[in-house]
Amino acid sequence: MEDTIHIPNPDAPQPLRRSVLAGDATEADVESIRKRTSVYVYEAPVRLWHWLNAAAIMVLIGSGFLIGRPLPTMQIAEAYDQFVMGYIRFAHFAAAMILTVGFFGRIYWAIVGNHHARQLFYVPIWRPAYWRELVTELRWYAFLEDEPKKYVGHNPLAQLAMFFFMTLGLTFMLVTGWALYAEGAGQGSLPDTAMGWVLGLVQNSQRLHTLHHLGMWAIVVFMIVHIYAAIREDIMSRQSMVSTMISGHRTFKDDRAE
Repeated sequence: MEDTIHIPNPDAPQPLRRSVLAGDATEADVESIRKRTSVYVYEAPVRLWHWLNAAAIMVLIGSGFLIGRPLPTMQIAEAYDQFVMGYIRFAHFAAAMILTVGFFGRIYWAIVGNHHARQLFYVPIWRPAYWRELVTELRWYAFLEDEPKKYVGHNPLAQLAMFFFMTLGLTFMLVTGWALYAEGAGQGSLPDTAMGWVLGLVQNSQRLHTLHHLGMWAIVVFMIVHIYAAIREDIMSRQSMVSTMISGHRTFKDDRAE
């Protein structure tokens, strides 16, 4: 069942049925949603993870860039009197640990949360309707469609991007990052026992560093596109995006209300 809706002039607000909130929508459920201007989509754990994840990634990008391109020696004191790069490295490791715990917590909530909490972890490529709507979304973002489709959860293009850059992308960054950490922790350490095999698979440390660094730039590009798309949809598709990840509610504006 598609989570796509078109909003006419709303009737008096009524509570949504539990089946809608759980994501087990029937035709009747979607009809009831069509008469609403607000739908509860993202539960509190999903929203909390989103913002903690964003903060951790920002710290990781900044500190990781400086680790790859260290600051020049400062002239105000001798190197042994400073710990600047040490603090930067510590911030990188701390943010990585927060990212790791948060990612496993997000996986847990995908199991126990509502339908929308699971969208991050799969792409319904087996459904012909998904591919048709993906093409429609690509045309919409290319300014070739006049009217957008409205979705309760992620639209097909957003779901595809989230899966590749968040689910697969974060997994790649965590695996390669912990493998690099394992190298510093030494043979026989817990990180080495868990992720030391990755270094053997890649065959040398420099290649592993390069792959991790390229992954960082891929996530930077995704973040830029993600922020642009969210703001664009807020303005052009007349449905909330940014505020939805704060309140949990997706709101829809009736074009004829103007």
